[in-house]
Amino acid sequence: MRTFRSKGLFLAVLFALALSASALAADYKIDPNHSSATFSVRHMVISNVPGRFSNVSGSINYDDADVTKSSVEAVIKTATITTDNEGRDKHLKSADFFDVEKYPEITFKSKRVEKRGNQLVAIGTLTMKGVSKDIELPFELSKLATARGTMIGIVAETKLNRMDYGVSWNKAIEGGGVVVGDEVKIELSLEARPAPPAPAPGAAATAPAAAPAGSSPAKK
Repeated sequence: MRTFRSKGLFLAVLFALALSASALAADYKIDPNHSSATFSVRHMVISNVPGRFSNVSGSINYDDADVTKSSVEAVIKTATITTDNEGRDKHLKSADFFDVEKYPEITFKSKRVEKRGNQLVAIGTLTMKGVSKDIELPFELSKLATARGTMIGIVAETKLNRMDYGVSWNKAIEGGGVVVGDEVKIELSLEARPAPPAPAPGAAATAPAAAPAGSSPAKK
């Protein structure tokens, strides 16, 4: 009897620990209205041209007890690129650059998160213009407790070679050099809120079938 009770107590403790651990990991939805992906690239060798993608969405699974167990999936809509120049933006959306009709999304899916001293780094796969490559994305994370739950913010910066992803248009200029530099500086700024709970199975009520046209309600 004592052995049975000991086993029962042990299982109860394990169950409680599992529940508490799962409570520390929470799902968040990236808020497109307060998130963006900005970039800067060298132009004509002498200046930097900034731009941004205005539609960033996705999800974050954040583990408050161990951030290295967290994960992120982000989606950038390529058609939302803007450099505040209509002609240039049209060119960037063409097959010379992002080919937005054929490749409407840029995606990042993390494989793991590492803590290197005070620096957090997400290692994952970036897919752009049909090319997938693993990259390291150093980031900073912040939290804010609100009446509607804890919000989290992520700011990440990195550099990419656009040639690695087939974004390769260029043109030589007089005096040497090219119109567009190969290296692109990127900054992601994400704001995420707790994801709404999934509806319980069978919770959605089944709507009654519509009565045939012209029929009258049944008399009680």
